[in-house]
Amino acid sequence: MSYDFEKERNEAILAGERALDSLRAARDELNSAGNWGIVDLLGGGLISGLVKHSKMSNAQNYMEQAKWNLQNFSRELQDVNMVHNLNLELGDFLTFADFFFDGVVADWLVQDRINETKRQVEDAIRHVETILGQLRMM
Repeated sequence: MSYDFEKERNEAILAGERALDSLRAARDELNSAGNWGIVDLLGGGLISGLVKHSKMSNAQNYMEQAKWNLQNFSRELQDVNMVHNLNLELGDFLTFADFFFDGVVADWLVQDRINETKRQVEDAIRHVETILGQLRMM
């Protein structure tokens, strides 16, 4: 069986695009969670807190999908002799803390975590976009 570079490159590109889709979906949910977090900080109450946590949960689900997609993308990159470490994490302690220690400090910590996670997702998106650009030029 012979090595088909074009086929392997196209598989890597598709895997990268799937990773981007899930990363962008996570970013959208995090943006929404952040907006609801601001409402929560301003005294939004139970409903805004519930919506914020729903958005955070959705974002975490997309990030888990992104994590799997990034691992697959990394494997596909090896097939075209490109090696990249693509990592993504989202903690969940602050969700617990926000519900059980409701108040400005807990809300602020959760908002800070949302913003930090958004930065990590944005970095991952830029990284994947850069790699995809390199793949398309090969």
